[in-house]
Amino acid sequence: MRFSFKLRPALLAATLGAALATSPLTVLAKPLTVCTEASPDGFDVVQYNSLVTTNASADVIFNALVAYDEQQKKVVPALAASWDASADGLIYTFHLRPNVQFQTTDYFKPTRPFNADDVVFTFSRMLDDSNPWHKIAGPGGFPHAQSMGLAKLIKSVVKVDDNTVKFVLNEPNATFVPILTMGFASIYSAEYADQLLKAGQQADLNAKPIGTGPFVLKSYTKDAIIRYDANPAYWSAKPKIDRLIYAITPDPAVREQKVKAGECQIALSPKPQDVADAKNDKSLKIVTTPAFMTAFVALNTQKKPLDNPKVRQALNLAFDRSTYLKVVFDNTALPANNPYPPNTWSYAKSIAAYPYDPAKAKKLLADAGYPNGFATTIWVRPNGSVLNPSPKAGAELLQADLAKIGVKAEVKVVEWGELIKQAKLGQHDLLFMGWAGDNGDPDNYLSPLFSCNAVKSGINFARYCDAQLDKLIADGKATPDQGKRVKSYEDAQQIIHDQALWIPLGYPTAAAITRTNVSGYQVSPFGRQNFTAVAVQ
Repeated sequence: MRFSFKLRPALLAATLGAALATSPLTVLAKPLTVCTEASPDGFDVVQYNSLVTTNASADVIFNALVAYDEQQKKVVPALAASWDASADGLIYTFHLRPNVQFQTTDYFKPTRPFNADDVVFTFSRMLDDSNPWHKIAGPGGFPHAQSMGLAKLIKSVVKVDDNTVKFVLNEPNATFVPILTMGFASIYSAEYADQLLKAGQQADLNAKPIGTGPFVLKSYTKDAIIRYDANPAYWSAKPKIDRLIYAITPDPAVREQKVKAGECQIALSPKPQDVADAKNDKSLKIVTTPAFMTAFVALNTQKKPLDNPKVRQALNLAFDRSTYLKVVFDNTALPANNPYPPNTWSYAKSIAAYPYDPAKAKKLLADAGYPNGFATTIWVRPNGSVLNPSPKAGAELLQADLAKIGVKAEVKVVEWGELIKQAKLGQHDLLFMGWAGDNGDPDNYLSPLFSCNAVKSGINFARYCDAQLDKLIADGKATPDQGKRVKSYEDAQQIIHDQALWIPLGYPTAAAITRTNVSGYQVSPFGRQNFTAVAVQ
């Protein structure tokens, strides 16, 4: 699966085209090359929580039972053709789409279509510690399933017949079906898993994935390139491209150069300055949308003196966020006050942001017992993304502002994969991070980022477990009454603000740069990628 050589994407695409042509009369659609910002952690999406990994696996290789339609703003059928819930909200019955085929590769040839056994296996693996696959995930476990508390929520997953599966819950949960649109809920082949288990090749589930999605993984060279072919047996609308190539290009300036040169047709996560520059190039198009995302600095409440709320409040008061948004986002992001964007229902409009007030920050530090400040570290990724276009520049701005109140902060630039790994273990002090929601529900932020379950799974980067906050989050999920959910979530946001668990930074605009010969591409507010409708002229 790994190759030692590297080719420029344009040359590679030409080489592949020549190699795959079956005759002089064969006409293949042009491949789509996408310049992406980082390597995925792997392809077994349930093990990871990074959007980069979701984009490389769940978004192209897999399907879930349901999907979130961004245009209609609602959950729609996917591998489940329909579903219904019992009156008490404890039983959800999914009626599966018939005759859906898992992908055929040189390492797996399915003998049956997708059925209820695959659904049962997928969730049993995450939730049942007696399942032989449960420990395969490694030290990170199953972060989304754990942070969402699915082991406690789901009592059982039962096969009724080949095309019907029943989820029995321990308590009603208004977010249950929307949760199933997330990448970690992708459905795996039980037959393929059995084959790997018998052969002792369990690691291949992460390196050689099999799904029902629109594209089949062909090869991956870490930090260089991922190649996919269109799935000829795809159950839904067939992709308009035959081949998809991810050219992994960490530097956003290089991504812009490559799309200008035609070496890739889409450049993801451009810097705001690159977007402005691309507007003057007639060969390029800019695609944008307000993002369902929040950029923030997480404050590790398990590290002294960050365990003191006065210290955390002081750090919020010390940071000149206006300058940060101007320098890093070129004022294309809205200032952030709360965990999720203001276009989300239940957003607490009454909560005012911490003002820039270094004098008050110094007084709070003195009140907390640190009149001369303290030493700490600021962790940041090396390369830019939608949620952090210029990581080192932003970290240095924070470093300079903290120095003004006596806090000596060392900036630690950590490779993305290692950053996530160590942050989930709670090794950081201050951590530049961002979160992209999946389905427009406020709980998509609150449970994974602020619940006690999420401290255990590692995604709660503030590492704050509070009984009152946890109850508010749980109460919000337990009722379908949106009015009651709003009250719970507003109260939760107040606690998060008062405890200063984050330094909220901004709500960015999601953008991509494409060539003008690309049609059908839309930027997702959730950062997800859908290339099935994309064509290259």
